[in-house]
Amino acid sequence: MSFFDDVDEPRNPPRTTPRRRRSSQTGDRRPPSDRQAIQVRRLVAAAIVVVVVVLLAVAVHGCQVSQRNASLKDYNNSVGSLIQQSDQTGKNVFRLLSTASSANITGLQQSLHEARVTAGKQLSHAQGISVPDEMKPAQQDLLLALRMRLDGITNIANQIQHALGTSTSQDAVTAIAAENARFYASDVVYTDYATHLIASALHAAGIKVRGSTGETIHQGQFLPDIQWLTPAYVASQFHVRPPGSSGKIAPGLHGHVLNSVTVSGTTLQAGSTNTIAAKPAPSFTLSFTNTGTNTETNVACKITVSGTSDSGQTTVAETSAGQSATCNVTLSSAPAAGNATVVATITPVPGEKSVANNTLSFPVTFQ
Repeated sequence: MSFFDDVDEPRNPPRTTPRRRRSSQTGDRRPPSDRQAIQVRRLVAAAIVVVVVVLLAVAVHGCQVSQRNASLKDYNNSVGSLIQQSDQTGKNVFRLLSTASSANITGLQQSLHEARVTAGKQLSHAQGISVPDEMKPAQQDLLLALRMRLDGITNIANQIQHALGTSTSQDAVTAIAAENARFYASDVVYTDYATHLIASALHAAGIKVRGSTGETIHQGQFLPDIQWLTPAYVASQFHVRPPGSSGKIAPGLHGHVLNSVTVSGTTLQAGSTNTIAAKPAPSFTLSFTNTGTNTETNVACKITVSGTSDSGQTTVAETSAGQSATCNVTLSSAPAAGNATVVATITPVPGEKSVANNTLSFPVTFQ
């Protein structure tokens, strides 16, 4: 046996290629470029959300501002309408008072009662309108002014019979003058306070006031003339002796005759149509004569335009028996163009029995 028979020949083991160890996370990892793209998309989406939210907020705010401004304008318009209605009630009241007569006390009281009911409805309407928070201070002044007007009409209606009674109560005349002062105060409260507060609220909201494109704030005037604040003037309208004077009417004749009426130097004719310029508000000259045997004081001259609220009035302090006098009366506003009837009157004085010659009427065309 050979020596080499017992020796095993070395064998070369098969050569194997070692496997690379794979990280367990390698399969989930994205390239850097993909991660950046995702982040960009996320940022863009977030930006879009922010823009949408901002736009929605701006839109909501714009709607809120629009609604607020609309409510402020609506309130101003409601107040303007109400105060115009109230002013018309005032014109009706003073038309009644300026034609008051002891011969028709019952009818006068009824008419004043109707005016009181109307004023009450106007106050109730004002209490029920929608009031923005910015307008609440103005609303308080508006309600106060309308309350004062209602109270004044109510109190005058209660005093009118005493003021015009057979035995005239001078205290009632004085009380009516005091109620007229209440009307004057209502004008101050509304015009000097309520309208200023309304204008301030509109300005604060960026709403233009007045001008051709701005909001109109209506001014109010219930009392037509401050002469109504004096008891003597009220007495002259009622054709009674003023407070402080003797309750007895001087013996003899009392009264006046209206002779003629002129406008701009042209005498008006009762039997034909007269053409008068409407603007500016025309001024009328009344010529009249004291046909009595007494000196008369506080003689009122009036001009009215039938079918309208246009009127004017002035007072002559004194006329002498048998003497002529004149007075100039300017309408409170320019009348509308068209046909109308102008009525001129010298109001009767206490003790005047015949009043047929105190009034003249003229057909006119305002242009």
